[in-house]
Amino acid sequence: MSILITLIVGGVCGWLASLVMKTDKQMGIFANIAVGIVGSLLGSWMFGVLGLAAYGMLGHLLMTVVGAMALIWILKALKLLR
Repeated sequence: MSILITLIVGGVCGWLASLVMKTDKQMGIFANIAVGIVGSLLGSWMFGVLGLAAYGMLGHLLMTVVGAMALIWILKALKLLR
C-alpha cells in the first residue's frame, strides 16, 4: 500500500512542479511520477545542505515540489526537456 501512496503523491507533486515550470504539456503521467519521486530525494538533499527541515505533511509536500522543480530546471538546462 505504501508503494501506491508513494506513486500517487509523487505523481501529484511532479504534476504540480510541471505546472509551475510550464512543462505540463510535454510530460505524461509516468514522467510526472518519476520527477516527483526523484524530486523528493533531490528536495530532501537540498534542504539538508541548506540546513532547513520540513515538518509535517505540508512541509514535506512543499519540499518535494521544490525538489521536482529543481529537477525540471536541471533537465531544461541540459536540453533534455523543453
